[in-house]
Amino acid sequence: MASAVSEELRRLVEARAERLCEYCLIHEDDTFFGCEVDHIISQKHGGPTESDNLAFACFVCNRHKGSDIGSVLVRSGELVRFFNPRRDRWGDHFRLEGGLVMPRTDIAEATLRILRFNDPERVLERETLMALGRYPPANAAARMEST
Repeated sequence: MASAVSEELRRLVEARAERLCEYCLIHEDDTFFGCEVDHIISQKHGGPTESDNLAFACFVCNRHKGSDIGSVLVRSGELVRFFNPRRDRWGDHFRLEGGLVMPRTDIAEATLRILRFNDPERVLERETLMALGRYPPANAAARMEST
């Protein structure tokens, strides 16, 4: 049975993420449909409605991710899990090249393909926000650094 995310838990997830989509790093103020709480491991796969399994995700990332937890790499046929904002560092897996989000790892490759980070309209959105000085948001800089 699906467990609803309480308002208190939603506020905790939102504050921890600093109102950034924890997948593409767009700020909630810059998204048309806003952000919502995502189960990193979906309830369908046994993921609990607990802080450690929740991420703040923009509508677009969350809709493309759905209940998926990984994907098959096109080049190798290997099954790879998605980026997990609770245990992975964004900059270790992704890098920004202009408006494109580029993979550093297989995890990033699977994640950006399924969440469609580089669909033309998403790249245009990032480029437009960059021109306005809004992407990446200032609070995303530390997340973008690799260790």
